[in-house]
Amino acid sequence: MSIFTPRSVVATSALTAALLALAPAAATADEHDIPGTAGAATLTGTPEPPRPAFYDPPAEIPTTPGTIIRQEKADNVLDPLDVTSASFDARRVMYASQDREGRPIAVTGFVVSPRATWLGKGPRPIISFSVGTQGMGDSCAPSRQLRDFTEYEILAFKGLLLRGYAVALTDYEGLGTPGSHTYMVRAAQGQAVLDMARAAQRVGVRGLSAANPIGLMGYSQGGGGAAAAAELASSYAPELDIKGTAVGAVPADLSSAVPRKLDGSLYSAFELYAIVGLFQGYHVDPAAFLNARGLAVLPKVEQSCTQKLADLAFVRTSTLTKDGRPMHDSFAEEPLRSILTDNRIGNRKPSSPVLLTHSMADDVIPFSVGKQLAKDWCAKDATVWFQPLVTPTHVGGALPTATYAGTFFEARFRGDKATGNCAVR
Repeated sequence: MSIFTPRSVVATSALTAALLALAPAAATADEHDIPGTAGAATLTGTPEPPRPAFYDPPAEIPTTPGTIIRQEKADNVLDPLDVTSASFDARRVMYASQDREGRPIAVTGFVVSPRATWLGKGPRPIISFSVGTQGMGDSCAPSRQLRDFTEYEILAFKGLLLRGYAVALTDYEGLGTPGSHTYMVRAAQGQAVLDMARAAQRVGVRGLSAANPIGLMGYSQGGGGAAAAAELASSYAPELDIKGTAVGAVPADLSSAVPRKLDGSLYSAFELYAIVGLFQGYHVDPAAFLNARGLAVLPKVEQSCTQKLADLAFVRTSTLTKDGRPMHDSFAEEPLRSILTDNRIGNRKPSSPVLLTHSMADDVIPFSVGKQLAKDWCAKDATVWFQPLVTPTHVGGALPTATYAGTFFEARFRGDKATGNCAVR
């Protein structure tokens, strides 16, 4: 199933052709180089640590997105002693999705649903929850971290469960499964979020079926994943009944302000994650741009988790490149510039009403990026409520976003007419 229109097929073909000269020799020749498939290699070819057998994809992956490949009981999701399993049905799942080029991949995640009868209007809502930056290593996958009780996103989605919603949370392409995680690749992230919703409807949890309404939610990387899903839904998953999308601190445009903010900062790991993710997703050979030091640091990036953010802090990419320029300078030129253009969020109209938040003092993704996204969506006649936040810092905007999202979803699932504030932007 292709998500591309005829015009975008031409653009994507041109981008692919432009990148061929930069691609490693085997990047497109061997199906095992596709993250999320059996035996996939990482961008650097560095062997990955052993993973639990559940996370190894089968040799043949179903071609119908959202198909359940396997599932198991997920313990320790809400408490270390698993006491709350009496109140919630939690499943770890592997399901079929697609990479940005439409090739079948396996993605892992989990589904959690209250056991109590849903008393609201219609069937129980499902929130397809797109997680914020976890890192790049397989051990960073949220479905694995939940078992170890180290997943910070529990602070946001636990409130959704207490409202009676089911929550479906994706690990994204290559996070947990073989190959490098395609961090910041718009199509791969958005499709994983939509196929996670499809998988939740098919997992066999009591009360979940194709009749359940869907909400999309995420913050930071998760905001990008959910926003991309909202833009792709009408063409990629038109059968899903998506009532609303709540996103915050969306990294909608990586072309200038975001990398300049990250380079050499406490959060420089995020820029390094994006380099690996985008190079992996677009078959770019790192040796075309990075010097020996840069190539040596990439295996460390591939195994990094955000709990050890300091290990990659304050890195200036100019020290890693062959020409001594920061990587955002190379991404401002072809052929890498087309990659950022392809991953810009805001070029498509979201399929549902949107709540968009952004801290005015965000120290990772500048407020101007969120404000521009609101303008872009408003220009396409989308129903958008843009909510600036006064809570400082990137991390500080997360919990207020979750609070606003709870109120937003209550109204959407009641069937209230959505209102926007585009007229006052």
